[in-house]
Amino acid sequence: MPRTPEANQRIREAQRARILESARSVFARKGMDATITDIAAEAQISLGLAYRYFDDKEAIFCELIKQTIPDNPAEFQKLVEMPGTPGERLAALISGIVGARGQREPLEAHQLLQHALETGAMPEEVRQLLGKRYQTLLAAMRQLIVEGQASGEVAPGDPDQLVAVMGACLDGLTRWALRDPEQFRAYVPDARIILRLLLPVTNEEKVSE
Repeated sequence: MPRTPEANQRIREAQRARILESARSVFARKGMDATITDIAAEAQISLGLAYRYFDDKEAIFCELIKQTIPDNPAEFQKLVEMPGTPGERLAALISGIVGARGQREPLEAHQLLQHALETGAMPEEVRQLLGKRYQTLLAAMRQLIVEGQASGEVAPGDPDQLVAVMGACLDGLTRWALRDPEQFRAYVPDARIILRLLLPVTNEEKVSE
């Protein structure tokens, strides 16, 4: 009895998922030196079958990154507009970013990106996706900082400089997570520690100075 179109679709989806999962392992081991032949071998399929689903290894790489770092500008805007004070919303944003660094799949995505950066082989599609996402994140963070300054929850100062400080801090945490993921998971800082960088100076602290 021939398979139904629905059954064929399920098989195609399963095969595609198998290729991507195999590619994740291969890229993690070899970086951008990996070939689509390596990926096909890992998935235990023919090279021709791999090419039926993806044009080249760059297309596979892009899909892996999109799975874990989706192109969704509304994601950060939802945090900006969620209930709560600006300080609470900023805390939720930073907590989400820090927490993601300790999770397996987002960390693997960052490892893949690190390989691509080191070899200078970052696909342009991924570069544009990351640039757009990063700028959206910074814009959301800046908006919450400005609102937090107005509510008295964030220290006064140039919002762009405060965003730069937070960005550098989060970048450092990402590098730590990539270098030693087990240690990072054991000692990942509470987001409230990071947010202390943005807290206003209290009267007691002014006196002690």
